[in-house]
Amino acid sequence: MKFVRIALLFAAVLTVCSAASKKSKSVYAFGLSASFTDSVVYYTEIQVLDSVHLDKSGFLPHRDHYSYQLKNYLEYQQGKKNRTCMIYFSNNPAKLSKERVKLLGKYKKDKAVLLEELPQAAFSFKKAED
Repeated sequence: MKFVRIALLFAAVLTVCSAASKKSKSVYAFGLSASFTDSVVYYTEIQVLDSVHLDKSGFLPHRDHYSYQLKNYLEYQQGKKNRTCMIYFSNNPAKLSKERVKLLGKYKKDKAVLLEELPQAAFSFKKAED
């Protein structure tokens, strides 16, 4: 009986430890699109990327796919050609929000640039296929 209790306790501890080690943080991202031939800079809301985890180096796997999603949306849905699209990502939404405010602040300083937000209802990132 004592052996069964110890075995069950050990199994419970092992389960909790393995669940805690597999628990990973969500990945948050936003996109930005600029062009040398257009004064409008498009940017997305900060979004949670579903079922995505950063790799061991802290990079977003297939991050180029997310940039192309934004580029394709602007080209084929909105008719905006020759856009350069970038994606910014982090596990920490507060840190990403601060980076977004800082980046958009640089564009706001230029009076010739117009900022336009793409709401998540219009555009959202989809998980990149492996």
